[in-house]
Amino acid sequence: MLKLRDPKNRHGAVWLVEPGVTVGRRAGNHLVIDRPDVADCQFEIRVKGEQFVLRNRAPDYPLSVNGQPVADGYVLRERDLIGFGAVELQLVDPKKFARSPEDTRTTWALKANSAALGGRVYPLGSTVLIGRSSECDISLAVAHLSRRHASLFVRDGLLYVKDLGSANGTYLNGVRVSEARVRRGDELSFDTLSFGVIGPLDDLNRTSIRIKPSNVASAPSLHRHQKSVIAPKPRTQPGARRRAVPQPAAAPPPSPALEVKGPGRRASGAGRVWLTVVLLFLVSGALVYHYGR
Repeated sequence: MLKLRDPKNRHGAVWLVEPGVTVGRRAGNHLVIDRPDVADCQFEIRVKGEQFVLRNRAPDYPLSVNGQPVADGYVLRERDLIGFGAVELQLVDPKKFARSPEDTRTTWALKANSAALGGRVYPLGSTVLIGRSSECDISLAVAHLSRRHASLFVRDGLLYVKDLGSANGTYLNGVRVSEARVRRGDELSFDTLSFGVIGPLDDLNRTSIRIKPSNVASAPSLHRHQKSVIAPKPRTQPGARRRAVPQPAAAPPPSPALEVKGPGRRASGAGRVWLTVVLLFLVSGALVYHYGR
């Protein structure tokens, strides 16, 4: 099986699988090359068995093979170099070349959930073919897998899965899909073989995860703060708290006759007592005089 790739590793790569692949600037292509000198859909390679036919989908953008202009419908062979604009892509057999740095640069991986695979972890390159065939990047000798069951590819750091017309299907979190984006923590299944997805977090989750470590880091200091402020409360009696923060006691109300706030007030109180005594004496004398007559 051949793969279409950039010999200088400036762009991605794609397996040439039936019924074919498209190349262009538009996001819906199998291989996306976002350059102003590339058409939305530049060309298609139709695959039938071991035959690869080049179809030009943008006549205003000429194609060349091995440096020579070619007509629509050109039959490609291994190691042919397709040129368009300032880009060149080559048909290669990955078994004959060392894996390129581009293919080993991603941080995505699949971890087998099946006991039969012993929890093995499969690192993912920029493009990965999964199936029963020995030509696949992840070759699993399981009868219910198709020879070329599905492909995984990384685009702008995001992982996608594409079913290649398998008989028993590709499933993402239990739902059968033909093509879908895959996220960290998803369950990806090829018929009954299940894998957990390992990879980087999305932007939204990264925002959450940035908050999470700060909470964890501040938890010990918060705990110490709670110990110093909250823990002593059960041991503190109400009386002790009042003693710790004394309030000035209110003075009892003074007696009207004995209120003393200075020497002048003391003399005034004594004068009122003597005046009362004199008045009583005069009243008594008047009564004695009246009844004595």
